[in-house]
Amino acid sequence: MRHFDFSPLYRSTVGFDRLFTMLDSLGQPDQSQTYPPYNIERTGENAYRITMAVAGFDESELSVEAREHTLTIKGEKSEDKGEESQFLHRGIAKRAFERRFQLADHVEIKSASLKNGLLHVDLVREIPEAAKPRRIEITSVASQPKQIEAQTL
Repeated sequence: MRHFDFSPLYRSTVGFDRLFTMLDSLGQPDQSQTYPPYNIERTGENAYRITMAVAGFDESELSVEAREHTLTIKGEKSEDKGEESQFLHRGIAKRAFERRFQLADHVEIKSASLKNGLLHVDLVREIPEAAKPRRIEITSVASQPKQIEAQTL
């Protein structure tokens, strides 16, 4: 994929630096991070769900945090201090992970739940009334009633 130079746009725009940084990061995705697998689905007109396969993790070992248009999901496996067992084959990953998602404006986390080894994070886009389009009524000058001014003597 090509790399675009956004530096000429920085000279003529104000407040769009976050957009250009995001476009730069999308152009170079991190191919090395494939764990844990996840789905992003649209569940309604303004509702979304991120489903992440976190088999073997408990609620206390997972954290979901939203900060400045970024959703961060972390998983840190606690060390088993119990019996020392000898594995003949270890196919279940016990590694820590951190996955970040960029959120659009007005997207907020509605809930997060863990069921059957799947972490579900429900998101909703709630546009405030001030940002929604509104209809402006047009009035014509001819439709306004005319007033007759009288001169007093």
